[in-house]
Amino acid sequence: MDKERLDPFIWRVGVVVVLGSAMSILDTTIVNVALKTLAREQHASLSQIQWVVTGYLLSLAAVIPITGWAARSFGAKRVYLFSMILFTAGSALCGLASSTTELIVFRVLQGVGGGMILPIGQLMLAEAAGPKRMGRVMSIVAVPMMLAPILGPALGGLIVDNLSWRWIFYVNVPIGLIAVPTALRFLPNVERKPAERLDFLGLALIATGLPLVLYGVSEIASTHSFTSSKVIVPVLAGIALVCAFVVHALLVKRVKPLLEVRLYRRPTFASASFAMICLAMALFGGMILLPLYWQSIRHESVLNSGLLQAPQGLGMALVMPLAGRLTDRFGGGPLALFGAILTALATIPFGFVGTHTSIVFLSVAMLVRGVGIGFAFMPAMTAAFASLERSELSDATPQLNALQRAAGAIGTGILAVVLQRALTGAHTLSAQAGAYGTAFWWSAAITALAIIPCVILLVAERNARATHVAAEVSSPADASIELAA
Repeated sequence: MDKERLDPFIWRVGVVVVLGSAMSILDTTIVNVALKTLAREQHASLSQIQWVVTGYLLSLAAVIPITGWAARSFGAKRVYLFSMILFTAGSALCGLASSTTELIVFRVLQGVGGGMILPIGQLMLAEAAGPKRMGRVMSIVAVPMMLAPILGPALGGLIVDNLSWRWIFYVNVPIGLIAVPTALRFLPNVERKPAERLDFLGLALIATGLPLVLYGVSEIASTHSFTSSKVIVPVLAGIALVCAFVVHALLVKRVKPLLEVRLYRRPTFASASFAMICLAMALFGGMILLPLYWQSIRHESVLNSGLLQAPQGLGMALVMPLAGRLTDRFGGGPLALFGAILTALATIPFGFVGTHTSIVFLSVAMLVRGVGIGFAFMPAMTAAFASLERSELSDATPQLNALQRAAGAIGTGILAVVLQRALTGAHTLSAQAGAYGTAFWWSAAITALAIIPCVILLVAERNARATHVAAEVSSPADASIELAA
């Protein structure tokens, strides 16, 4: 039997993880297109209703760091089921909300459940697969990560145009009703480890610091400034708390740190993580530019602007199975480097967008960009996981998820300000199209930054492979010496 083949058990776990992950990630974007409708229906200002998105984002960030400890202490399956139930219940309550305050509170509750779904799902899938099959397994879980941000606006626009805004939230309920019993039946029962003390100081530092950073970054889009006190104060305070957490995690001895930051001493894990940060900034930042371009410059509907992003999702979906197999065979470094270069090159045509740029041409460029992202993001994530021992997965998955969420928010904030400043004084439609081109050049530059850690990742993997081969070669000689002695 081929030991590297994905057996039916792993496929079943993958389907369960994808179901839950899709709900969680989809909800980060599906609500965005309904904000104006929500403000009108709830008789609230846009600044008030924005907390429906911000509250969800902050609760996600606050709960992600605790998932590793929860999985070790209570068992990954129990925590996953609890998260799914909480997220589904929160979705139903959001749909039933009768005021802005209720909606925000229920969105926070929904975010607490949603924040734990993806890292716990990745943890269980990685443990079930093992390092030799990590590439193909990660290509499964990467599907909702890549497609949900693209499909979210289109699905949200379809719902807003044809149904009540409440179905933005109700849509999760039937999926949850299927996913929970499916998880109960097919997910493996992982025995709990001996209860460990919770790192309360670490939790206080990181669960306050990370949301503060994300809150400050989210304010960039509303203030249109990097230097506003609403941005600077929470970002600096959050960074100070995160730095304090890193120092605490390195020095603490009485309890196991909430997150094991020593993992970043490994070149493979550190370079793969940084590559994912740059790619997430470019991917999620680009998500704010494309719909705005289609709606503001090309005067497309909300639904059409969402559907016009489909080529990028199609490109990612087409190459992920192949990228998974190639990663298992050649490592993540070569593919991540190729994907980062291709993504950066495919973003360049958007720097020249105008008022009448061919939609077919832009769609082909988006398809190629999607292929590049598929070849870059998933292999980098696979390389990060493959460099770890199974006992370290519960430490790594929350960190990688938190980094991706933070990077996506930062990329969105940066490109939103670049676009806003470029639009200042752009009174003609042609000048406004040029402003979008400027923002896309920034997106290409951010993507190009990912090339540097991908090169480091490639070298680190080759060094690790050479060390492993040298160890295997020397082992027989050592054994013969011992026998001779």
